[in-house]
Amino acid sequence: MSRFMMLLFVIVVIAAVIFGVMLLVRASAARAAAAREPVAEDPRAILKRRYAAGEIDEDEYLRRMSGLSQDW
Repeated sequence: MSRFMMLLFVIVVIAAVIFGVMLLVRASAARAAAAREPVAEDPRAILKRRYAAGEIDEDEYLRRMSGLSQDW
């Protein structure tokens, strides 16, 4: 009986290790896929960055920010 219990224990441990490795592989693949997808940036943040970089002037910044604030 004790040999049977030992064999069962070994099988359970091996199954747990295999299951854990599978979870790690899936999580790693999901993280890699998420890293490849472009993140949609908030339009207001883009405008702030462009204004700070000097790409647009204050009037353009305020006009576009006002347009984003309106509910269409």
